[in-house]
Amino acid sequence: MRSWSLLTNHALVLVYVGRHPESTGLEIAQAAGITERATRAILSDLEKSGCIQRERIGRRNRYHIDVDRPVTRIEQRDLTVGQILEILEREDATMGTSSRS
Repeated sequence: MRSWSLLTNHALVLVYVGRHPESTGLEIAQAAGITERATRAILSDLEKSGCIQRERIGRRNRYHIDVDRPVTRIEQRDLTVGQILEILEREDATMGTSSRS
């Protein structure tokens, strides 16, 4: 059977950064199961699209997500980054693994 994932690597990185905004590239890569180089390219894509903003704090980055940014259309309705993250978080809560403190 061929391996596949419901969420793209971009979505996995976005979700992880939303939950862990001060993560390193290596931490994000390990969580998403991709290389650090691929993670950096995805973070760049997300930043260029306006989904995230990067804030430099010393030698580290802190990521801010634009939760109002439209990302896709489903049934002729724009979905925002925030709505997608809420849906995923709601699913985590129903499984007993809420991600926010």
